[in-house]
Amino acid sequence: MEQLNRTTVKSFILLGLSTIPHLQAIYFLLFFIIYIITLSGNVLLIVVVRLSSHLHTPMYFFLTNLSFIDICFSSTIVPKLLVNTLSQDKSISFIGCASQMYFSLALGATECITLAMMAYDRYVAICNPLRYQIIMNKKLCVCLAAFSWIVSFLNAVIHAAFTFQLPYCKSHHVSHFFCEMPPLFKLSCQDTFFNEVAVYISGGIIALCSFLLTIVSYFRIITTILKIRSTNGRYKAFSTCASHLTVVSLYYGTIMFMYLRPRNSYSPDRDRAIAILYTVVTPMLNPIIYSIRNKDVKGTIKQKFSRIVNE
Repeated sequence: MEQLNRTTVKSFILLGLSTIPHLQAIYFLLFFIIYIITLSGNVLLIVVVRLSSHLHTPMYFFLTNLSFIDICFSSTIVPKLLVNTLSQDKSISFIGCASQMYFSLALGATECITLAMMAYDRYVAICNPLRYQIIMNKKLCVCLAAFSWIVSFLNAVIHAAFTFQLPYCKSHHVSHFFCEMPPLFKLSCQDTFFNEVAVYISGGIIALCSFLLTIVSYFRIITTILKIRSTNGRYKAFSTCASHLTVVSLYYGTIMFMYLRPRNSYSPDRDRAIAILYTVVTPMLNPIIYSIRNKDVKGTIKQKFSRIVNE
């Protein structure tokens, strides 16, 4: 029977956020606007950095990498969410569900590691300014970025393979708006303890290690900043880190809450709300936060816009 159920699963039903018609319309409009802002903000940031030679630095290299990740991450989840919100057919194929989970896991882990690398970049810039260009050379930046993508996508392969070889015989209705491991585990008629341990191990290696690297980097940064005698110097140093700290706090907090917690603490409504933060809201906020608090980016945008208007 277990084998039969495994082979007859051809699709899942994503229950989404609400079954109330007027709420569905509100959700569709809200997430459509957020998705457009996400794409526009991140594409604009990438274009501005690429067109401005003075922004071709390690910090902006990682920032454009982060923007590309956010575009892909959001595009993996939001379009299907928008379709399912208004559609009567809320099904997703078995392959489609596996692909969505694979790419969301891979891109989410890539973002985790990238944020840690950005913290390290700020540590070198503030604590070793004279050696910054030597340490954070182009080759190292490319290697670090490649490492984050390779490790994350290999990690996602393991989880996707383990998750989708489970027998799903309880139900095909996923109590979520996209295919994610915790709600899928609930549908399996097989004990998922091994899968959950694998999540804790990979989460500990990727999320916690990235978070600890970030914490250590900022501890050293704050220690160095406090030694600066000039108040203006301290303010400038803190301002370069404030944007990154805001993003880190929001992203790491939601990711670790979602994946590194006891198995009996799953709550569909609460977890959907948490998932919205790191899959939909954070990709939109990243370019806004970095642009608003970054004089170089704002100055470049104004300069390019003025040039276009004058022409």
